[in-house]
Amino acid sequence: MQFKHPEILWALLLLLIPIFIHLFQLRRFKRTPFTNVAMLQKVVSESRKSNQLKKWLLLITRLLLIAALVVAFAQPFSASQTATTTKETVIYLDNSFSMQAKDNGLSILEQAVQDLIKNVGEDNVFTLFTNENTFRKVTVNEIKNELLSLPYTHKQLDVDAISLRANSLFSNSEDAIKQLVLISDFQQNMGQSVGAQDTTLQTYLVPLRPSLDRNVSIDSISLEEHPADQSKLTVRLSGGIHEESLPISLHNGDQLIAKTSANFTSNGNAKVELSIPADTEILGTISIQDNGLSFDNQFYFNIDKKEKIKVLAISESDNNYLQRLFPKEEFQLQLFGLNQLDYSALGNQHVVVLNELKSIPNGLQQVLRSFKENGGTVILVPSVDCDLNTYNPLLSNFFATKFLETQVLDKNITEISFDHPVYQNVFNKRVQNFQYPKVNQSYKLVTQAPSLLTFEGGEPFLSGINGFYFFTAALKLENSNFKNSPLIVPTFYNMAAFSLKAPVIQHMLGQPTRIDIAAELGNDKILKVAKMDYEFIPRQQSFTNRVRLDFDENPSEDGIYRIQKSEETIKRISFNYPRTESLLRYTEVEGTEHVSVQDSVTGLFEHLKASNTITAYWKWFVILALFLALLEVLIQKFIR
Repeated sequence: MQFKHPEILWALLLLLIPIFIHLFQLRRFKRTPFTNVAMLQKVVSESRKSNQLKKWLLLITRLLLIAALVVAFAQPFSASQTATTTKETVIYLDNSFSMQAKDNGLSILEQAVQDLIKNVGEDNVFTLFTNENTFRKVTVNEIKNELLSLPYTHKQLDVDAISLRANSLFSNSEDAIKQLVLISDFQQNMGQSVGAQDTTLQTYLVPLRPSLDRNVSIDSISLEEHPADQSKLTVRLSGGIHEESLPISLHNGDQLIAKTSANFTSNGNAKVELSIPADTEILGTISIQDNGLSFDNQFYFNIDKKEKIKVLAISESDNNYLQRLFPKEEFQLQLFGLNQLDYSALGNQHVVVLNELKSIPNGLQQVLRSFKENGGTVILVPSVDCDLNTYNPLLSNFFATKFLETQVLDKNITEISFDHPVYQNVFNKRVQNFQYPKVNQSYKLVTQAPSLLTFEGGEPFLSGINGFYFFTAALKLENSNFKNSPLIVPTFYNMAAFSLKAPVIQHMLGQPTRIDIAAELGNDKILKVAKMDYEFIPRQQSFTNRVRLDFDENPSEDGIYRIQKSEETIKRISFNYPRTESLLRYTEVEGTEHVSVQDSVTGLFEHLKASNTITAYWKWFVILALFLALLEVLIQKFIR
């Protein structure tokens, strides 16, 4: 037996007081003579025996009464070995999207929160963290409202990250028992190593499972544009039942523009094709109705009107082919001779083409270097008899390139770099036999730039990447038939198109995203991104004729956002939650070493209470004291 206040046991010394009172009575007896002494002596003898018994009973009763009261105030109890040891409890509560799955009409996260509030104990101090928030050393009443309104998130921590964060929340005390509780559905994407990383921790796992482990999700979309006709939008779904038909709707803003059904194959996948108006601004929402998770029942996208790419060509040769390569519908082409060029005009362009200039003035070189540093694209086509002393100072700034001597030798262009970004989406298959363009005269060079097109023998004909491209031969018909080759169209088109990063129709939250906006910002001006009452300022870099936006931590919600300059909406961008949790596959945690697996939150806390049981006995000693007080009264009344 243990005592909560053992210092009170010193009060047992009070037991000496009734002993002294009973053993040393100070009363004096006066003798009185009576007749018939024999009879009186017998009565006196019997009275003395009865009185002596009463005194001893009263003494014992009072000693026990005082002892019972002292022990009651000392609060005796019995406890398990760990019940009286200081404990630190850290709870991880998974609030990822997979916890939206329902069981008996409630999501498993809502059930877990309710069980926590009921069972954790009002006075218990603990630390709780979710995938985004941390509540240090709190009681359940202090965070009750936050728990009841806990939002779902796509930011699922893996097992290693959970372990690292939990360890950082425990103190350095070696005397305290550290208890780590993980409440989650333990999806497979969290990782497989669910076991305790630190065996000094008492780790408890509470795997929560929904009654229905099936979920239909909209996984991805793709757009095939046809400028003169209807564009085709392909929607891919997963998680359905074979031969099940699921309605799917497409809205443009609040207007329903298409509705059809998705029919699933035997592997649970479905593909739906929807026709949408071509070359039209669309704020699209694709939606389905499903009893599983709700976060993946919508998919947002937007199609903005295309911006024209500004191309400026500086030419001292035939430039008619450039007009055919850059159609007016998609490009804004300006043609200048070198002696007509206003260098300040380059700042507003996306692409500059140096078309067979005999020399590149030093002033133009400086402007081109600055233009490239600000995100512009430079395409260089040399002249047959160019001045290498003016070319090489510019080329040396990019990939350590240098033109050497002229080679007068007929060569065929025989190799295409299909993996280069310019050609990645041009060919359906890797073409081996095609009509080789040829060149009569070219420049030998040294460079570190990757090649796009290569002569037989391995020497480059076209090289470059990331906004700087250069040919090693003039393209005039007297020197090459490349202008008549089918290759020239995708080559120049893609080199120019990459100058302005074309925004895709949707992005995934949590993944680094970069887009370019054709906008000019004045001093101290910024772009902001907004959706209804949610607004933030993304990381941005301003160039002369564009602004580059980077999205990482923000936004945190899916939807279609406005990109605003002051209060004017200049563009829109769509974000969707990642679908990593849509597939309901769980890790089996039963039998994991060094952990205790509980079937419910309620069962967990019942287990913890049982292992920390403290049995108090002070009430029984109070009852004993009351009984002894009653017994003393009875002794006083009935024993003479």
